[in-house]
Amino acid sequence: SAPRCYVNKQLFDVRVLKGEPAELSCTVSKDDVTGTWFKDGLKLTSMDGVFFEKEGRVHKLIINKVEDIHAGKYRFEGGDIKTEASIFVEDPPQVDKVLLKNLTSVPTVAKAGQNVKIKIPFEGRLPVGATWLKDRMELVDDTRIRVDKTETFTMLSISSSERKDCGDYKVRLKNDSGVLEINLKLVIIDKPQPPAGPIRIVESSANDITIQWKPPKDDGGKPVQSYIVESQQVGKNDWVTLGETPRSCTTFTTNKVEQDKSYYFRVRAVNAEGTSDALESEEVKAVSKASPGAPDPPEIVSASRDTITISWKAPHKTGSSRIVGYIVQKRKKGTMTWLPINNVPIADKKLKMTNLKKGLQYEFRVAAVNAAGIGDASEPSQPVFARDSTKSPGQVQDLKVSSSDSTSVTLTWKRPEAKDGSGVTGYEVEMRSSNNLNWTKCNALPIEMTTYRVKGLQPKEIYFLRVRALNDSGPGEAAELEACIEAGPPVVSPRLLIDDTVKSFLVIKAGNTIRVNIPFEASPDPVVTWLKDGLPPPNRATINTKDGTTQLLIGAAEFTDSGIYTVELQNGLGNRETFSFQVQVTDIPQSPGPIRLEENVPNTVTVTWEPSASEKWESNLYYTVLKRESQKGLWHMVGDLIYTNKFTFTSLIPGRDYYFRVVAKNNLGASGPSETVQPWRIRKPKAEFQVRPQKYRGVNQNQPPRFLVPLKPHVVTTGSECHMSCAAGGYPPPKITWYKDSRDLSNDPAYYCTNDFGVCSLIVLGVTKHDEGEYMVEATNELGRAFSKAFLTIKGNN
Repeated sequence: SAPRCYVNKQLFDVRVLKGEPAELSCTVSKDDVTGTWFKDGLKLTSMDGVFFEKEGRVHKLIINKVEDIHAGKYRFEGGDIKTEASIFVEDPPQVDKVLLKNLTSVPTVAKAGQNVKIKIPFEGRLPVGATWLKDRMELVDDTRIRVDKTETFTMLSISSSERKDCGDYKVRLKNDSGVLEINLKLVIIDKPQPPAGPIRIVESSANDITIQWKPPKDDGGKPVQSYIVESQQVGKNDWVTLGETPRSCTTFTTNKVEQDKSYYFRVRAVNAEGTSDALESEEVKAVSKASPGAPDPPEIVSASRDTITISWKAPHKTGSSRIVGYIVQKRKKGTMTWLPINNVPIADKKLKMTNLKKGLQYEFRVAAVNAAGIGDASEPSQPVFARDSTKSPGQVQDLKVSSSDSTSVTLTWKRPEAKDGSGVTGYEVEMRSSNNLNWTKCNALPIEMTTYRVKGLQPKEIYFLRVRALNDSGPGEAAELEACIEAGPPVVSPRLLIDDTVKSFLVIKAGNTIRVNIPFEASPDPVVTWLKDGLPPPNRATINTKDGTTQLLIGAAEFTDSGIYTVELQNGLGNRETFSFQVQVTDIPQSPGPIRLEENVPNTVTVTWEPSASEKWESNLYYTVLKRESQKGLWHMVGDLIYTNKFTFTSLIPGRDYYFRVVAKNNLGASGPSETVQPWRIRKPKAEFQVRPQKYRGVNQNQPPRFLVPLKPHVVTTGSECHMSCAAGGYPPPKITWYKDSRDLSNDPAYYCTNDFGVCSLIVLGVTKHDEGEYMVEATNELGRAFSKAFLTIKGNN
């Protein structure tokens, strides 16, 4: 017999988008097979858009443009051959491509106060769900925002738009064939906020005042074009426009001031949409003409029992006019009273004084004088005796090197002998290298101790060192020695020893100490540089580097101390290494503002609140919403990780009182709560019913209580709701009382009891382990009582 025909390649299922072509194909083992196509059991014939092909052993069914009617199960039969497959028509949501490109590539722009409407027509298999989100949170209708949807479009409407409506929006269209997400950007433009303050006084003099401010935190969506500066003299009502600065300039100098007068200043920012409100300064005074600064301390030129001569230099700051002379004062050392030497300014910068008492020790100071008056006095001169020069001191004794290393030598010595050491006021140390004949002083001021460390020496060099004793007559004879410096340790390139104790991100509570220790190794000692955000750290920061550790210390952290800190090591060969870490100064958030409650959607409550003031400096702040169902009940969390100022609670039970609480949280903890004062209640609708009494003739209707449906045991998980119910009968209708472990639950706000025509229910919201136990329902009337009991078991979430 001839071999049977069979299918080499079966039909297989096809999924195709609506409007696209589709093809079913199978291959049989013989050329002469004539096949028939069926759809959902019915034989197919050629029709518009659907046709059949046969190419040798290959049989095809081709649909030019798939529509919903083409979905179904197809079968090919030829002789004893049979194979079948399905065509699934996918029709996901779609939006016109031109409209879609315009929506996603060009922001929607509106002016503050205008109404915004964004309409998106769509196609796709119904039903199509449409969801609008802003900053990843679903939009719900409120007093200004409304979301509409029909079978052909969805639309977002915002009335009286505000700057806070700016942001990234997402529209999610979904049906059983797929999801289409559209990303939009809405920009609301407005006049700018006021410049950021406070206004800082950069300079104030008799002739002009310079002020400085910061750009506004919000430019209104349009670049700031300029700033308008105005002033008002204290005591007057009129504001005077001083001028306008370009947007790049946040300082302004005015000479429209009068000496010793006080002024207020205010600054407004301007953009294409208008002018901001004003930032106003504190009271600023135009000072009097500047007097001179203090000169350096005068120097002693010579001294004897009859005269002392001093000299000085002009001060660095001469004030607002030229210096006309100097006033010189004296005092006895150890006293506080300065006495004038001259009452009339002297033009010379040298003075010889004769009216002095022999043997007393004096100090002198000088003040410059200009047209504005006498300036600040200098620091006192070195004390000097009014006496003839004494004999120079003798040579110091026992000069030696007590210790040394590769870069320093420590010298020690003893005072000159008693006969030569009278009146010694200090010592001076000098040095020179072996290839240099000039001596260099190591100390600028006399040394009072008999030891001194000479630093900055070169390894393997030979140095000559000498020490002299000093008195009022000058230096004595030098004692000298030779010192050979040790070889330096091997050069070690700077290397930061970063381990687990050194964090790359620090969160510090405001007011606490910032203390960061960075260990390192290097030889010789490297130059250590600290930076904050690329600039030197603030003056409040203390840097200590010793013994292979460099430390950053800030006593009481402020919010401005947040930033990127960098430590850099560098040696003389140019080798360097850096490490950066971030400091975030934060604090427990301040409490949110007042709470408002609204029923925008039936049987729900929308909780809105004023933001915590900490939002200005805390980027990771979020909110938690809690509720309770009586004035003294327990608080239960109903919303967490909320990054907006709105939350909608839907699990409301009509007729019950609700109280709400909102707290702000960050990494350090939670703020104090903001709470509602009055309870929130949705009225319980009154059931409408009609009772058609049945008349029983000659039969006593009175019946004792009985349970038609008893309580059943329940097992629920922690945090879920538990509904327990039963049915009781009797006449007169019995009174129902619920008990837990023999405790009456009638007045406990944690439990919600109902009795609807004999159907008795107990609802426990958010059960905990404490709710586990035996529950009992008691039904009583004048003819008797009945009981029904059941046990509630609580299981953990795990």
